[in-house]
Amino acid sequence: MSRNSSSGYDRLITVFSPEGRLYQIEYAFKAVKAAGITTVGVRGADSVCIVTQKKVAQGHSQDKLLDPSSVTHMYKVTETIGCVQTGHQADARAQIQRVRQEAAQFRYKYGYDMPPEVLAKRVADMNQVYTQHAGMRPYGVTMMLCGMDDEKGPQLFMCDPAGHYLGYKAVAAGQKDLEAKNMLEKKLKNAPTLSYDETIQMAITVLQSVLSADFKSSDIEVGVVNKESKGRFRQLDEAEIERHLVAISERD
Repeated sequence: MSRNSSSGYDRLITVFSPEGRLYQIEYAFKAVKAAGITTVGVRGADSVCIVTQKKVAQGHSQDKLLDPSSVTHMYKVTETIGCVQTGHQADARAQIQRVRQEAAQFRYKYGYDMPPEVLAKRVADMNQVYTQHAGMRPYGVTMMLCGMDDEKGPQLFMCDPAGHYLGYKAVAAGQKDLEAKNMLEKKLKNAPTLSYDETIQMAITVLQSVLSADFKSSDIEVGVVNKESKGRFRQLDEAEIERHLVAISERD
C-alpha cells in the first residue's frame, strides 16, 4: 500500500493515515461543497446578516408540484439566535433539533438565553464527538450562527464538521466560499463601520458577485439580528429583500 494513498485509511473515521489525516472528515467538508449552495455572513456595527441561496429544485429538479415555502436552509434556534446550514439538509434538520434542545435546556437551567458563543462552542463539541467513534459519521453540514450578545454585541460564528468553531467579522461557506472570502477581505480591508442596511447589502452583493447572478427576491434567504429589534432573529420577507436588491442595483 502506498503511503500517500487513502486506500484503507478512509474506511473508518477513527483511523489516522500515516500523514496524520482523517479522510472521513475531509469527505464531510467535500459533502458541504457538493450541496451546491453558497452562504455569506457579515457582521456590522449593530447587526449581523446571513444570506444563502434558496434552491427549490435541489434533488427535485423535475417536481413541479413542490411547495417553495417548505424549502429552507435557515433556522431560528432561539428568539435571539439564528443559523443557516450549508450542506446535507437531512443532516441539518437532525442537528438543528439537537441544538434547539441544548438551548432550551440552558434556558431552563440558568434562567437566561444561551449566549451565541456558548452555543457555538456546544455545537463544535458535539461535532467533535462524531469524529471519535467508529459507529458514527460526521454531519455533512457547516453551521453559521448569528446572534446578539448582551456584553459583546453582534456575534457571528461558524462551526464545521471537524468540531472547529471561530468568530468572524465576515465569513462564507459552501461551493464558492473561497471566492466569497477573498471578496469580503477586500471590502472589509479598511474596517468600515457598517450600518444595518449596509450589512445586508454587502452580504447580498458578495453572494451575487461570486455566483455571477442577478437575484430575484425568491432566490435567496436573508436572516438578520440587530439592536433595534432587541436582538431578535428574524428572516426578511420577499418585499424587504426586493427593497435591498433594488438599492443595490441603483447603487451599481
